[in-house]
Amino acid sequence: MSAPDDLPDDPDALRAALVAEQAARREAEARATGAEAMVAHLKLLIAKLKHDRFGASSERGRKLLDQLELELDELVTAASEDATEAEGPGSGPASRPTALPRRRPVRGPLPAHLPRERVVIAAPAACPCCGGKLSKLGEDITETLEVVPRQWKVIQTVRERFSCRACEAITQPPAPFHPIARGRAGPNLLAMVLEAKFGQHLPLNRQSETFAREGVELGVSTLADWVGTCTAMLRPLVALIEAHVLAAGRLHGDDTTVPLMASGKTVTARLWTYVRDDRPFAGPAPPAAMFRYSRDRTGEHPNRHLAGWRGILQADAYAGFHELYAADRKPGPILEAGCWAHGRRKLFKLAEVARAPLAAKAVRRMDAIFAVERALNGLPVAERLAARRERVAPLVADLEAWMRPARPAVPAHRPGQGDGLHAQALGGVHPVSRRRPDLPHEQRRRAGAAWRGPRAEGLAVRRQRSRRRAGRGDVLPHRHREAQRCRPARLARRCAGPDRRPPRLPAARAVALALEEGR
Repeated sequence: MSAPDDLPDDPDALRAALVAEQAARREAEARATGAEAMVAHLKLLIAKLKHDRFGASSERGRKLLDQLELELDELVTAASEDATEAEGPGSGPASRPTALPRRRPVRGPLPAHLPRERVVIAAPAACPCCGGKLSKLGEDITETLEVVPRQWKVIQTVRERFSCRACEAITQPPAPFHPIARGRAGPNLLAMVLEAKFGQHLPLNRQSETFAREGVELGVSTLADWVGTCTAMLRPLVALIEAHVLAAGRLHGDDTTVPLMASGKTVTARLWTYVRDDRPFAGPAPPAAMFRYSRDRTGEHPNRHLAGWRGILQADAYAGFHELYAADRKPGPILEAGCWAHGRRKLFKLAEVARAPLAAKAVRRMDAIFAVERALNGLPVAERLAARRERVAPLVADLEAWMRPARPAVPAHRPGQGDGLHAQALGGVHPVSRRRPDLPHEQRRRAGAAWRGPRAEGLAVRRQRSRRRAGRGDVLPHRHREAQRCRPARLARRCAGPDRRPPRLPAARAVALALEEGR
């Protein structure tokens, strides 16, 4: 923008400059308005994707969420830049009466747990108008969020040596303790490296590059040696935490995906979590969590993690946990506690995204149960049990009574299987079967016995032969039959032989041919 001294004296030139400035300002405001609309749209998409982030989400969904958040950051940055340019020096509200105010997000309070540094601006000693004495009326506080940049330092521990004049003995304090023997890394540095690797999933090569940009050269081999040594030294602490977790009578179990670099590509590994939290029923034991890692999601991993434990396990309907609930398990079966949060998640997604009315009704009924449970959180066991029998049990019975008649109203997605809206929830209310809750009890018992029992050796061979005879050796028999129907009748008569059947004809055409032959 031109300074006031550089403005031309010609009215036409001034008018042209004013028109050009107004046009540029309107263009900037239009860009800002379009960016705000796109920001609102992306925030809605991100909110929908975040519903699935901690559920059964895929790697593609997480990449899409990261991409949308990156695009949102760029749009917000561009909108702020355009707004700042439009609100440049001399462009106050008085100079642009027709400009629309830019909507800014509502700012929440800064975190209360952060320390406060008080900076008091010195007040004048006397009144600037008349020089009279001033008296304090109050104060206005403006809070600004600030960060102290990471600073590297080298601690020099000096051990002075002294000799005795009488006996000539040399005295020196002992060497300082280091977490790694003969290592030069302090405990805070090691904790930072471990937290970045296991807490933020930041590889060691990325950390090495970040340290190098800050002027500290730490090779990947050095960092890997530190991580391995710390892992071995922390095993006793891990064993104590594991013993504390497995001493509980009730656990929460779940798994989450972890990206893993393997052979030049990224595969999906698993991080298993078992949580002990006795605070909901006023338990005295402190909460703790036990983590286990695996490269896949087979059922052998939870069986190995909880091999010697028995109690109540609250988990989702993952089939890998089913062997833990078997009656013949040693040292005893684990009592399954179905997770209401996992059951509600599927219904909430249908109600929020697909706008399913039955799912919305189910979510409202479950929310009523959750509201009662929030009021019971932290009460002793006896009080929780009495309140649940009085208030929660009728709500659960009412939910089941509503779900069973409503289930046939939803069409099945696959033949032979109930709809996904009610099958898992009803199976959690009455877990009578792991595979087919809609079959009668006797049929489920026979099917389960046949599934677990020994199979005949020739059964698979007989099935393969029957299928080959039905398909006549074709790789894709349905494609062969379709080609036979589409061939002309003349080609079919020419290729027909004593061992070949005539091609199938539609019913109307067959009737017409039969009438012609009779005539």
